[in-house]
Amino acid sequence: MGNNGRVTRPASARAARLDQVCAAAVELAREAITEVDPSDVGDHIHAVAEGDRLVTHYFECRLAGYRGWRWAVTVTRVPRSRNVTICETVLLPGPDALLAPGWLPWQERLKPGDLGPGDLLPTPPEDERLQPGYVLSDDPAVEETAWELGLGRARVMSREGRSEAAQRWYEGDHGPAAPISAAAPAAARCGTCGFYLPLAGSLRPAFGACGNFFAPDDGRVVSVDHGCGAHSEILVETPETPVEEMPTVYDDSAVEAVSVSRAHGSVEASEPAEPYGHP
Repeated sequence: MGNNGRVTRPASARAARLDQVCAAAVELAREAITEVDPSDVGDHIHAVAEGDRLVTHYFECRLAGYRGWRWAVTVTRVPRSRNVTICETVLLPGPDALLAPGWLPWQERLKPGDLGPGDLLPTPPEDERLQPGYVLSDDPAVEETAWELGLGRARVMSREGRSEAAQRWYEGDHGPAAPISAAAPAAARCGTCGFYLPLAGSLRPAFGACGNFFAPDDGRVVSVDHGCGAHSEILVETPETPVEEMPTVYDDSAVEAVSVSRAHGSVEASEPAEPYGHP
């Protein structure tokens, strides 16, 4: 013999049947939209059964700025009565309605560069990028600091915070994939530049600050494999250009003797020189 306990079966959900009396009350539902001018109510779209003797009529909305929205009017009636009454009237968005962007908390709406002079950006207490300063931070730069009662920072960056910052810096405009880094010589990497100032702590092996006044990244954090054309050890080799030999203007190695006839009054070489001037 088997188990003769009570057998329970889940009740099947029965779809609501469209009440024909309520479905026929299209004009009654249209007249119930009194919030706007009648011209702002368009054609009847369809009627949907919400329950027993409960029907919602949908009308096209012609209000400016509400493209794709619909007027929804819910009607009902009591059993064995043909008098239809209005339950509610509301304006609802349709499948292709123009909607405003979803609301986001202000912390999620902020973008880099939104903070301006005089703005205050409080950090939430549960920010996972930070942790209390008295907790071991697993950062050598912090652990080497001698903490005293009442001194030091209240919170320091957690491992998650440092990893997030390192990933953002490395993939940004100051990492190895930046256009200026890709165009620089292969040997012109920041890690071998004399103007490179390594950071302290666990980020030291991968990042530092640029201290070259002429570099585009001056004063910014750069990755050790970032690079640019202002590397301290770049030597521009000037190719030797041969000097072109100019054509000879006067060649004194070849002198041609030319006889010159003596003009009247000329002095022979054997004669004494004439005094300057005249008596």
